[in-house]
Amino acid sequence: MNFRLTIQYDGTDFHGWQMQGELRTVQGELTRALRVVDGRDVIVHGSGRTDAGVHAKGQVASVQVKRGVTPEKLRAAINGNVSKDLRILEAQVAGDDFHARYSALEKTYLYRVVNGPVMSPFWLRYAHHEARRLDLENMNSCASIFMGTHDWTAFSAAQSDAENRTRTISHLEVSRRSDESFGAPMVEITARADGFLRYMVRSIVGTLLAVGRGEIDQRHIKRAIDQGDRSLAGATAPACGLTLWSVRYE
Repeated sequence: MNFRLTIQYDGTDFHGWQMQGELRTVQGELTRALRVVDGRDVIVHGSGRTDAGVHAKGQVASVQVKRGVTPEKLRAAINGNVSKDLRILEAQVAGDDFHARYSALEKTYLYRVVNGPVMSPFWLRYAHHEARRLDLENMNSCASIFMGTHDWTAFSAAQSDAENRTRTISHLEVSRRSDESFGAPMVEITARADGFLRYMVRSIVGTLLAVGRGEIDQRHIKRAIDQGDRSLAGATAPACGLTLWSVRYE
């Protein structure tokens, strides 16, 4: 039976999603748990590969389970065999043609930046600290340059195994809110696309932060996109601030 799993995890102590030998990964933990549940080796397909330190609020995976089990019992069984920084929120029976990666239409990521002189330790694992003032109006103006379909070579890892680096960004927004709980002004950058390359969101965020600090301008971004020149983009933002927020399917 094919199941669709909705997953949340704190990525701080994981070496990313994809299995990597003896290193602790999200896919690795799920695979070990499902081996206990189903009595055999299974393949867990994720909607995408999050990097080391990146979190997920709405990661989706698909898995074929041979043993007869209800969605509720499958969820309980997996959660009982993984660590507490990884949880299956929901398990659903899916059609045989559902595949977490290939059936996905859009992914949305959220990047959080505490923009003030002091960052609460409660945000240490889930946000990036930028003490310098950020010009959000200029950042949003430059965000519009990223919209649409482009080759994202300048904003992805050089070692990416993707043959096609063209993706379509349908939404990119920079907003500010006040975190009353910890007294921190929070800048949130939301990105939505039909897919993302490795480091793509963090490279875009790092570039927008450089724009906010007045270090680069729209011309740099346009040239970086047009020429595929990574040196024209900003530094890649740290993984801790990034969360895979949701995945959209039909």
